[in-house]
Amino acid sequence: MDPLLSLKEIVFPRDDFTLQIDHLELRPGEIYLLHGPNGSGKSTLLHVLAMLLIPTEGEICYQGVPVHSAQERQRLRRQITLVEQSPFLFRSSVYQNLAFGLRLRDVRGDLQRRRIAQALQTVGLEGFERRRANALSGGETRRVALARAMVLRPQVLLLDEPTAGLDRESLPVFERCLATLPDQGTTVVIASHDADQQRRLGGISLYLDRGRLVPAPAATLFQWKENA
Repeated sequence: MDPLLSLKEIVFPRDDFTLQIDHLELRPGEIYLLHGPNGSGKSTLLHVLAMLLIPTEGEICYQGVPVHSAQERQRLRRQITLVEQSPFLFRSSVYQNLAFGLRLRDVRGDLQRRRIAQALQTVGLEGFERRRANALSGGETRRVALARAMVLRPQVLLLDEPTAGLDRESLPVFERCLATLPDQGTTVVIASHDADQQRRLGGISLYLDRGRLVPAPAATLFQWKENA
């Protein structure tokens, strides 16, 4: 199967490291688990994949076609959604938070209501439409942020530490939501410090260290096997 999104010879300097990705291919309907120590460049890589940061060198391709212009990046951002580690919700209802992106895409009326209800059901928050976003718990906020991304039906969903700090009750619900996304045709990339997520979600492991994709250290591999 041809890659959906690929990076070739990417270079993006930061203050304390340089992101250097020789080759990375993301294929349709897969989950990728991106691990690595703090400061290794995981968030930077997600922002490059989301086309929010422009590399100083290298090429990004979408469905095999190189992306060069600002217009192309702007168009493709409708197909690629990034959910940040600390998601921001508008100080309005849950429904209005989910409806915002749909209105920009001219999805309104009954279709809008159906898609919002389906997304909230998927994340286990049926009936939350009228809840105020600023009254939600931390776990509920993350699930609303995920629903807000899912309702747009992106082809690529990028998640930066989506389960960090979730309580034991919220974590399995959240991960069950993530596990359903490839069957819906969404390619998912999850940056995480939780090595055990590989066992729970499956998918393809990526390990980043000092801005480069490298084989996972032996200690990390041992931990995954011990938890299997």
